[in-house]
Amino acid sequence: MGFKENLKDELTYRDIQTKELAALTGISLHTLNHYLVQNGTSPSAENAMKIAAALGVSVEYLMSRNETAIRPCAQPYAAEVRLLADKIARMNKKERSLVAALVNAIEQCKS
Repeated sequence: MGFKENLKDELTYRDIQTKELAALTGISLHTLNHYLVQNGTSPSAENAMKIAAALGVSVEYLMSRNETAIRPCAQPYAAEVRLLADKIARMNKKERSLVAALVNAIEQCKS
């Protein structure tokens, strides 16, 4: 996948709108939208660094989707798995124990 797809995935994963990313990076909404269209342009190195910093990922990850380049020592999880992990982290202890019980039940059904 390329920059456009990786950026879209990260925006979805983090539930960030392009206007919010524009505010975080100082990059115009118009420019960000150009990065996200069908035959969009690639960002300059400076803009790629601003976007990566705002999203908490590396430029290499955004450009190549190298999962090991997300953050130093990060697990190479897919965006949907990271989204679930973030949602679980926001749950209270009782809710997390219910999720754990569900996962355990699913694993037992596989056996």
